[in-house]
Amino acid sequence: MPGVIPFGAVLAGGANSRYGEPKALVSVGGERIVDRVVRALRGATPDVVLLTNQPELFADLGLPIRGDLRPGLGALSGLHTALHWAREAGRPGILAVACDMPFLSPALLAFMADLARAGEADLVLPESDSPRGMEPLCAYYGTQCLDAIEARIQRGDWRMVGFHDDVRVLRIPRSDVRRFGPPDTLFLNVNTREDRERADRIAAGA
Repeated sequence: MPGVIPFGAVLAGGANSRYGEPKALVSVGGERIVDRVVRALRGATPDVVLLTNQPELFADLGLPIRGDLRPGLGALSGLHTALHWAREAGRPGILAVACDMPFLSPALLAFMADLARAGEADLVLPESDSPRGMEPLCAYYGTQCLDAIEARIQRGDWRMVGFHDDVRVLRIPRSDVRRFGPPDTLFLNVNTREDRERADRIAAGA
């Protein structure tokens, strides 16, 4: 039933300052990154939405689009808005992903949603080899996170991980993540031209 299906939420509110143009619209392996992201999400949930303050850039996707309720908070703005949207729609939460990750795994996203359905966590996120050790821009967030996020915003804490101590967090160990692919590929962000060249090589099987 629709009420128990999470939204797949594409977070596309970045400034693209390092890339110099909207990186979500750049092609990797002959396909725009945002199209690859949407396809991955649709492998885990039928309902995909997009968060951006530049809706004209993504109109051809045919997705429901909303701008930030609280602009200026970085990635947290999109997450906050998406969770409000999910709560309004009676959804349990969102599978939130960045718009610049060309190699997302539909199976991993579905696995996160399945773990969330067990009801033992408000936030499910995979561990990775990144400096942070986890991937908050490829994670499941239940609507239970919303109050904690808003409390942190009121305190001036706009970090994507700032509210984690206030909710039930389930981290997927790297050993489990690797069943779905190499973490440095699954969570590759195309932030620079060099990143895009690397992504093209991976897409070509190099």
